[in-house]
Amino acid sequence: MGVPILPTISTSFIVISAVLVAIGWGLIYKKKIEAHKKVMLAAGVSALIFFIIYASRTVFIGNTSFGGPDDIKIYYTFFLIFHIILATVGAVFGVVSIMTGLKTKLSIHRKIGPITSIIWFFVAITGVAVYLLLYVIYHGGETTSLIKAILGL
Repeated sequence: MGVPILPTISTSFIVISAVLVAIGWGLIYKKKIEAHKKVMLAAGVSALIFFIIYASRTVFIGNTSFGGPDDIKIYYTFFLIFHIILATVGAVFGVVSIMTGLKTKLSIHRKIGPITSIIWFFVAITGVAVYLLLYVIYHGGETTSLIKAILGL
């Protein structure tokens, strides 16, 4: 069994967004403000594409349970919860960072932008780790559609 295509694509978009954030850091360090703005917006779009693919897959196809050994499952679950909390915080910070940058509220943007970037790097790293544990190192377990779970089908 190969790796599933949608999780592979969505994880790729998180990695792309983190790479773009790193490039954006370099650009702002060099005072290339317009290039920084474009790259950071592209990073935001990449993260949004991830979320759309992930949310669509969760609703229509479902989430895949951990298929690895039972003695590792508890560690995977804690790691996954940490990743989800980090991703949620990172997304909120990301939206605020983008909005403050676009509205030229630069005092706020300069304070939270670096924090947002660091959070997002950890989101990308932990997201790739979750992907590897769920689909590459171990084969995923059962997948249940959210719609089926809600409707009891």
